[in-house]
Amino acid sequence: MGRKALRWLLSIVVLIGTVGIGGAAPAGAVTTAAEPDIKERILAIPGMSLVEEKPYTGYRYFVLNYTQPVDHRDPSKGTFKQRITLLHKDTSRPTVFFTSGYNVSTTPRRSEPTAIIDGNQVSMEYRFFTPSRPSPADWSKLDIKQAASDQHRIFKALKKIYSKKWISTGGSKGGMTATYYERFYPRDMDGVVAYVAPNDVVNKEDAAYDRFFRNVGTKECRDALNAVQREALERRGPLSAKVKEWADANNASFDTVGSLDKAYESTVLDFVWAFWQYSRAADCADVPAADSSDQVIYDYVDAISGFSAYSDQSLATYTPYYYQAGTQLGAPQVKYPHLDGLMKYGPDFFQPRVYVPRDIPMKFSPSAMRDVDSWVRHNATRMQFVNGQNDPWSAEPFRLGKGARDSYVYTAPGANHGANVAGLAPAEKAKATAAILEWAGVAPAAVQADPAKAKRLTGFDAKLDKRDVQREQTLRP
Repeated sequence: MGRKALRWLLSIVVLIGTVGIGGAAPAGAVTTAAEPDIKERILAIPGMSLVEEKPYTGYRYFVLNYTQPVDHRDPSKGTFKQRITLLHKDTSRPTVFFTSGYNVSTTPRRSEPTAIIDGNQVSMEYRFFTPSRPSPADWSKLDIKQAASDQHRIFKALKKIYSKKWISTGGSKGGMTATYYERFYPRDMDGVVAYVAPNDVVNKEDAAYDRFFRNVGTKECRDALNAVQREALERRGPLSAKVKEWADANNASFDTVGSLDKAYESTVLDFVWAFWQYSRAADCADVPAADSSDQVIYDYVDAISGFSAYSDQSLATYTPYYYQAGTQLGAPQVKYPHLDGLMKYGPDFFQPRVYVPRDIPMKFSPSAMRDVDSWVRHNATRMQFVNGQNDPWSAEPFRLGKGARDSYVYTAPGANHGANVAGLAPAEKAKATAAILEWAGVAPAAVQADPAKAKRLTGFDAKLDKRDVQREQTLRP
C-alpha cells in the first residue's frame, strides 16, 4: 500500500474502531481487592515503563514503553523502546491485541472485536515508526518477522496478567500485521480478525487491480473520475502552481520524490484509487464536471488524494511503510490507459524506492508474501478476513485452502476500506460475531445454541468506538 490513499493509510491508522450494533452497556473496570493495582502489576514487568495514564469511565488507559531487542535473532545488538497502549477492563475478561501497522494512537479507542467481546485491548506501535525507532536505525532489522517477534514478546509479558483468551486484529496494514503474526507465532492467539488486508502475492502481477477499476461502481462514476484525473494532468501548469503556493507558504520540500512536478503527478495518479478507498458510491454525485474551473478541480483532487502527500515532511512519517513495501510487502501497479500521453514519468517510475531517502538501502524479497499466502491457505485456524466490495485493497485478498480450519473470508456489500463485521449481510454478521465470541471464550449460552442470535456485548460508545483512519497512500505508480 502506499501513497495518499496509503498514507492518509493503507491508518490506512486504522480503520477498525467500529460502529455499534446495540447490546448491554459495558460493566465498569473492576480490580479484585486481593490483587495489587493493575498499574503496579503492569509496571512490574521487566522492561515496561509508564508514559502516562489517561482517565476513561469504565476502563483504565495506559500509554507505555516496552524495551525490545533491535534484532530478535541477536539480542546483543541493542534495544529500543516500543510504544504500546493498554485499555484495561478487567483481568477476568479476554484481551484483543490491536495493530495498525503504523503509529499507535494515544487516544483511548476500542476496536470492533474489543467491543464485541467486552474485553481489554493492547495496541502496539509498529517498529521504526517514531518514537518506536532504534537509534541508530539499522533498516535491515525492519521486516515482518522482527515485527511479529515484537508482538510475541509483548503477548508473553502480558499473558501472565491477562490470562484469558486473546484475539489479534487490525485493519489494512494492521490486518496484514495480525496475519503475519499468526503465521510466525500460530500458538499465541485464540483467533484473528483481519480487516481489508491486502495480499500482494506476486508483486509484478497486478491485473486484479486493473479488473477492479474496470468494474467498480457505475460506468458513469468511473468515467467522471477518470475525466477529472485526466483534466488534472492536462492542467498541470496552473494546478501545480497552486501546489507551489501551498509549499512556499508551508516550507514544504520535495527532495525525496525528486521534484514538485513528480509529487504532483504522484498525487494525481492516486486520485481514483483514493476515491474508492475512502468514499462510497453515493459520493459519485459530488464528482465535479471535467469543464469545472481550475480551482474546483484542484480543490477536489486535493480533498481526495492530497497534494501535500509527497512532500518530504509528509513522507518522513511513512518511511517505514515505503521501506517495507519495497522490500517485502509489494505495492500495487495500476495501468492508466486513459492517461496516455499525459504522464511525464509513467507508472514504472512510481515505485516504493522513490519515496524512501536514498541513504536507506532497499532490496525486494519476493518470497516473503508467497510464504505468508501459502501458510494461510494451508494452515489458517480461527481466522477471519473481512473485505470491502468497493475497496481497491480488497482486490487481492487472502484466500483459504483445504487446510484451513474454522476460518472465513467475508465481503461487506458496498463497503470501502472501512469494511467491518457490522457492515456484513445480516446472516454473515451474526456468524462472524458468534465466531469472535466463541474464540474469546465469552459466547453466551444462547449464542452457542444459535449463532444467529450473536451480537456485541457492549453498547456503542461515541468516543471509544470512533474510527481513527490512518489514510494510506496507494503507492501505485
